[in-house]
Amino acid sequence: MIESGILQFTQFLLPPVLLLLALAFAYALWVAGMTAMEAWQRWRRPGYTALPDDAGHTLEELEMRALRQIEPLRLLSRVTPMLGLIATMIPLGPALQGIADGAGNGALAVFSGAFGGVVLALAAASIGLVAYSIRRRWLLAELLAVRKARGLAV
Repeated sequence: MIESGILQFTQFLLPPVLLLLALAFAYALWVAGMTAMEAWQRWRRPGYTALPDDAGHTLEELEMRALRQIEPLRLLSRVTPMLGLIATMIPLGPALQGIADGAGNGALAVFSGAFGGVVLALAAASIGLVAYSIRRRWLLAELLAVRKARGLAV
């Protein structure tokens, strides 16, 4: 009884997980475009900054603003692989049962869909991690420049 309820609940989770993976991949592509655009802007205008450069903000406020800018990318790169694993594991039980029952072709179809979810998740996570690393480096360089401009110890 408990096992049947858990199986039904996990089967119910598959469509939302796949939807989240699709949204994460779309967001990763959008972020990649935004990062490429920011790289172009930084190349065209060497003084470009993503943080406000006025003296009205404390250093802590600027650090918090920088963290807010890159935190979604960090979450994208860490959460999507877990979602991919969920998308792979949910159909795995019924597929293995299908193999045990002699329906190998049906199980192969389930396996290919399950692995598609994990590939999408890993692609989104990879894009997110690259964008996170690049943007983090830019923001840290900006914070360092603000510290130097304000005469604070580095």
